[in-house]
Amino acid sequence: MLNNAGARAVAAHAIDPMARGLLRLRVSPDAVTIFGTVGASVAALVFFPRGQWWLGAVVIGLFAFSDLIDGTMARMSGRQGPWGAFLDSTLDRVADGAVFGGLLLGFVRVSDDRTTAAALACLVGAFVVSYAKARAESIGVECNVGIAERSERLLAALIAAFLYGVGVPYVLPAVLWVLAVLTWVTVLQRVVHVRRQLARPEAGHPRDPGGAPDTPR
Repeated sequence: MLNNAGARAVAAHAIDPMARGLLRLRVSPDAVTIFGTVGASVAALVFFPRGQWWLGAVVIGLFAFSDLIDGTMARMSGRQGPWGAFLDSTLDRVADGAVFGGLLLGFVRVSDDRTTAAALACLVGAFVVSYAKARAESIGVECNVGIAERSERLLAALIAAFLYGVGVPYVLPAVLWVLAVLTWVTVLQRVVHVRRQLARPEAGHPRDPGGAPDTPR
């Protein structure tokens, strides 16, 4: 969740000792990745639908630190590689779906149709953002662009859920609408970026045949 180099350096003071301790206990980075995803997903789908906003945000935030720990463990143990990156990215989508799905269910429970729509737009948009990048990279185009990356979207949603849960009105619905707009702006940015890259004469990328099967990602 922390993409900023300075923030990662500060977090390393707490994360590194934990990572070393888990490695000494022979816990694998993959196990930490799976544990964090399952914990965050269960918390989101248990607490948010019940309207336990602040508690859900805190528990999910604690499990989200596995995102930092597993990568540090992989680096320390020399296990960095494509498998770990694939597993981490795939399970990130599971956690995203659970978080925004839980928020959606929470507002369905109180019959808040407008905020439910915003949560649904965030949920679908998050998967389209991820898919756009994966599909672009599958045809050889780098696609690390966009105003709202995953970490920023998730962090904003969790902070808003916490504040909403402790009595700050309107903050979570407002943030979900902002995130919905920014998420779909990110989708548009990635589409435009890929189109421009493929339109360059030197790109040399073959156009994907219309009848070619689309591989799920």
